[in-house]
Amino acid sequence: MKTFRLWLVVALMVFATFAFAGCGNSTSSSSTGSSNTSSSNTSSSNTSSNSTGKYSNVGIVLPTKAESRWPMAQKQFEQALPGATILYSNGDTATEKTNVESLISKGVKVLVIVPQDATAAAAEVNEAHSKGIKVISYDRLIMNTPNVDYYVTFDSVAVGAAQAQYLVDNAKGTGNHLYLYAGAPSDNNAFLFFQGAWSVLQPKIADGTFVIENSSIADSLKNTATLTHSQLAQIIGQITTNWDPATAKTLAQANLAKAKADQKGVVYVLAPNDDTSRAITDTFRADKDVTQIYSTGQDFTQASLQYILDGKQSMTVWKSDAKLVADVKDIVDSINNNTKPSCIVTTYNNGSADVPATKAPLIIVTKDNAESVINSSGLYKLDNGKVTPIQ
Repeated sequence: MKTFRLWLVVALMVFATFAFAGCGNSTSSSSTGSSNTSSSNTSSSNTSSNSTGKYSNVGIVLPTKAESRWPMAQKQFEQALPGATILYSNGDTATEKTNVESLISKGVKVLVIVPQDATAAAAEVNEAHSKGIKVISYDRLIMNTPNVDYYVTFDSVAVGAAQAQYLVDNAKGTGNHLYLYAGAPSDNNAFLFFQGAWSVLQPKIADGTFVIENSSIADSLKNTATLTHSQLAQIIGQITTNWDPATAKTLAQANLAKAKADQKGVVYVLAPNDDTSRAITDTFRADKDVTQIYSTGQDFTQASLQYILDGKQSMTVWKSDAKLVADVKDIVDSINNNTKPSCIVTTYNNGSADVPATKAPLIIVTKDNAESVINSSGLYKLDNGKVTPIQ
């Protein structure tokens, strides 16, 4: 536990210093104009035509309301970019394409997109670029196009590594039962998260600390320290949740039905995010042969914070959308003012180009620090042990 606690302290220090500071002057939101969002849009025909607000030249496409994170991010965008149009793709690439086309027709100058499918979105980006629109890939990197101007992100490899480190720090002896789950194969971040987790877990799998119980492919590669993209794809294909709690539950049920009693007991669950973590751990807790669960997550959702306080989920990684949105705002301001954003610190290769990118800090939340982080988050508060949103 000493290693994890040291990491936690460092993460907290970094987060306290940088979490709510955007690039340059991006921490202050404009008070001019009014927010113009359409949070329930399913196609371009529903795009709002109101052009008031300082940032009416910005269009934002979010993937789905079904994941808790994105309505939270919407609120941050509304506050930081008044006048921007916000559309949801509802988990559908065709709707995403229609939304992008609608925003192009509306005359936006900047497109912020969280791609539903990182590869399919390339065609939309190319169309936008041909109209002179600047494209910001948000959180998930759009792949295989040279026309992504900026990538606003966290260190996704570090997210997976933090999740895995929690499991390692809580493992005792050898032969610990490890169940692996991943995000969607269409999301490049799923690969980065698992890459980071594997870098920490693999030595402990190879030395027998953990035994992989639900992925024959991962088990066959347990002595391979660095996985190729093809190997990652094979593993993720076997353990994918598609970021969907229902899919995660079905997969966990199938894993447990196949596992023998001596493959259960105390289990260690690498769950990719909060929504899938709750679905998976609920399923594990319903199995009479499972006696204790160490589980991971990410996204700092209200439901999972309550689970952590109640001892039902072990940890989450908070990736503050307030920080990412502040970075987006600074980039948009730089585009509007024809200056260079100061928050660009690295690049990520998307298969066609090295995309200029940010790298926002993370914070690790466990039961030990959940109360203090919740109360200082600006998003939630504790009321008689219950996590409630700040309105």
